[in-house]
Amino acid sequence: MEIEHKYLSVNGLNLHIAQIGKDTLGIVVFLHGFPEIWYSWRYQMVAVAKAGYMAIAPDWRGYGLSDQPQDPRNALREHLISDLLGIFDALSIPKAFLVAKDFGAYPAYLFALQYPDRTCGMVSIGMPYSPIPFSIDQLPEGFYIKRWQEPGRAEADFGRYDVKRVVRTIYILFSRSDIPIAPEGKEIMDLADLSTPLPEWFTEEDLSVYASLYEKKGFTYPLQIPYRVRGIKGINQPLDPTIRVPVLLIQGERDYVYKLPGRCEAVKEGIMKNYVPDLDITFIPEGCHFAQEQFPDQVNQLIISFIRGHPLTV
Repeated sequence: MEIEHKYLSVNGLNLHIAQIGKDTLGIVVFLHGFPEIWYSWRYQMVAVAKAGYMAIAPDWRGYGLSDQPQDPRNALREHLISDLLGIFDALSIPKAFLVAKDFGAYPAYLFALQYPDRTCGMVSIGMPYSPIPFSIDQLPEGFYIKRWQEPGRAEADFGRYDVKRVVRTIYILFSRSDIPIAPEGKEIMDLADLSTPLPEWFTEEDLSVYASLYEKKGFTYPLQIPYRVRGIKGINQPLDPTIRVPVLLIQGERDYVYKLPGRCEAVKEGIMKNYVPDLDITFIPEGCHFAQEQFPDQVNQLIISFIRGHPLTV
């Protein structure tokens, strides 16, 4: 059983899709974050395929092998929701499970909110849901998102090094439990150097897969979404922000995102539960931001148990 690759014409772009398995029991769509691509779900795709499901993992527009829009400045987050719907339609998917992480969880939640009839359930890795945006105002100026929001700043920072070193540094920083914050006079890339080892679960071969794609496309569009376009505009969101499909949140307790303002409170104080009535939460004590790569067997088991517990109904 091998992962296959194809392209779909969606909203005027050729979107790359990785796919494996047969939809005997249903379909699971995996949605990556930054700086990831479909490859970050490689372990989960094979596992759910062996369990009787078809696994599909697209590269978001502008990422990996998918086309990059001509003008990144026109990027909108609602394009991701439209692309996801277009993928469902192009592949004639009536209904599927969504598994998402990082910024990929945002369009996944909104898709489940707007299209509950096409969503069997959703698994979020490390990203709680709240219809009220989480604020980063109280974080210092050196916080990586604030730095990367500035047009040209990250490009200048990244441009000092080759692409492989940039991806390496981002993976190292994001796999730590500390929030990436640069001190005054330093940039984000200065927070790790070549003497800093990769996480033990991320190999040089894995790094090469990511770097080869960013060498072709660069970081301009990925910096637009998620960092420079953070809100949803012009989209008809339901007045009721309650998500009515089953949701499993897999929360790594050493994920730096969990330390950002409002995240822990949303999970521990029941705020997320107010908007997601059918919610299960599982904690992975040592789980970092890339828990699906760090602890693939555990995450695979949690995902398969969840989707088996919610059999497909069309």
